[in-house]
Amino acid sequence: MGTTRAILCGYYGKGNGGDEALLATLLQMLPESVTPIVLSGNPQQTYRRYGVESCDRFSAFHILGAMKKSDYFIWGGGSLMQDVTSLTSPFYYGGLMALAQKQGLKTIAWAQGLGPLKRPVTQWLTRQVLSYCKAVSIRDRASAKLLADWQIKNLLSPDPVWALKAKTYSGLGDLHAPRVAVILRPHPQLTPQRLHCLTSALISFQKATEATILLVPFQPVRDLKIAEAIAAKLPRVSRIITLDDPRELKGLFQGIEMTIAMRLHGLIMASSERCRCFALSYDPKVSQLMAEIDIPGWELENIPDDPNLICRVWLDYFANGIALNLAQVESFSDRAKLHGEMLRHAIVTP
Repeated sequence: MGTTRAILCGYYGKGNGGDEALLATLLQMLPESVTPIVLSGNPQQTYRRYGVESCDRFSAFHILGAMKKSDYFIWGGGSLMQDVTSLTSPFYYGGLMALAQKQGLKTIAWAQGLGPLKRPVTQWLTRQVLSYCKAVSIRDRASAKLLADWQIKNLLSPDPVWALKAKTYSGLGDLHAPRVAVILRPHPQLTPQRLHCLTSALISFQKATEATILLVPFQPVRDLKIAEAIAAKLPRVSRIITLDDPRELKGLFQGIEMTIAMRLHGLIMASSERCRCFALSYDPKVSQLMAEIDIPGWELENIPDDPNLICRVWLDYFANGIALNLAQVESFSDRAKLHGEMLRHAIVTP
């Protein structure tokens, strides 16, 4: 690592497999001449996992100290600027970007998925900080359109996790095939009635296929209760799998035949390992991915209320669905690597 220092800012150290995968990919793509400082919700864990300097994302003292010794500030992927869940996210990330710019750091927005931005103030803040960035890369067409409307130059490429190097997961050897992964998360539209309906459909699906069901909480602090509730009702073999290393989490899907998922990066990881995917969309970013790579599924609010119908659709896809072919996966991976090319062009080192 070199003398050029860059602060990496994202939803890191919060136990979310998708955001950890973005961090792992960013570190993978970062030029070797750059020494990273990661803003993390768990600095010790981030240091142990990646071997890089880390500081508390909520400590103004430590953040200012990191800025004083850094040259670059990088928004590191994901939907950081959105105001649907709360106003905290856009003001936190936008505020840090603005502070970094005021401190004289060169700023980069890397692999962003912008929005939804419902409020004029968050739209204004996002536009302001992005307009002063040295480089901007984004991961979806909706964000590209927004930036085009704002006349902000950007690079559009697939989510960088397509290019994350996976580690083989060896823990499936004692679980018989076929194996089906289920990745659910809490959401207001995943009502108790809808969850009950999905669980009933999954019970019937497992009886018909004799599949091992793997329940994979991507953010255990939020997702584990749902996984446990479903596992308790399944009549045949199931297992809850939690993995801290995002590279190993991606490798898990090398041994899985089909994935039913809400989470965006669950679908990306599974698709990139040529696993058939069925989506349950709770967010425009998931719906955009479904359209881009032709993943079947439902919007949460449109899930059928008949478990037998859900099961029949799953069984038909299980029997007849086709995963992405190798050429398609390589295309997404190669194009995702353009986020790394952008970093290499934007970061000037001594």
